[in-house]
Amino acid sequence: MTMGTALHKLAGLAFGAIAALCAPQALAERLTVFAAASTGTALTEIAAQWEAQTGHQVALSLAGTSVLARQIERGAPADVFLAASPEWMDHLDAQGHIVSETRRDLLGNALVVVGPAGAAALDPVAPGAFAARLGNGKLAVALVDAVPGGIYAKAALETLGLWDIAAQRLAQSDNARAALALVALGAAPLGIVYLSDARAEPRVSVVAPIPPDTHAPIRYPVAAISAGQVAKARAFLAYLHSAEARAVFEYQGFVLLEAD
Repeated sequence: MTMGTALHKLAGLAFGAIAALCAPQALAERLTVFAAASTGTALTEIAAQWEAQTGHQVALSLAGTSVLARQIERGAPADVFLAASPEWMDHLDAQGHIVSETRRDLLGNALVVVGPAGAAALDPVAPGAFAARLGNGKLAVALVDAVPGGIYAKAALETLGLWDIAAQRLAQSDNARAALALVALGAAPLGIVYLSDARAEPRVSVVAPIPPDTHAPIRYPVAAISAGQVAKARAFLAYLHSAEARAVFEYQGFVLLEAD
């Protein structure tokens, strides 16, 4: 191979590399969304819609709200935070980690008691029936002292007079989706999860609703992260209130709250 031929090939490779970098896919800006695990099914579909409409990639990081908030606090790269707890959003706001004017209460949810698919209905107000259904098994819940889903569940159990029965028989998980999995896999006869979780898992059935007045209102605040791509985050936040997103959220059991 002559020197001229080699240089010509190198020039061609360099041009190809530049063209690849300038392709629409490569130029698409990636938006990183930290979100409560209970929103995962809905957000995966909504993110795909957003990508198709805008060409901007969305990376979802799904976990317990407290875990995600601590990661943001330590500087993890995120553009949007969708939490299952106003308290953790308050915590980040106080430290300047979110763009305060972008914060909105986006979603509402409900708690339900779930059992294996096809399980009979249960009256959670009757302690005897609740204890009998548990038998020698465990009650699957998210961490009752740290994770919003578990905190709501504990408050409901206390209000219903069931905490003494449940307290020593808890199977606690890092988030509500992990608690749901315990019931779906047959490792626990009952669990307390969000309605949206139950809708996403065909291997469980809702055996009882949890009265909403037994715990604090379930609200999912969302905001742009101050260290992230704020302009792109604002556009994505607006899309979360669109008719397309609303349809997905509502199908999954959420209530889309009105934008301010």
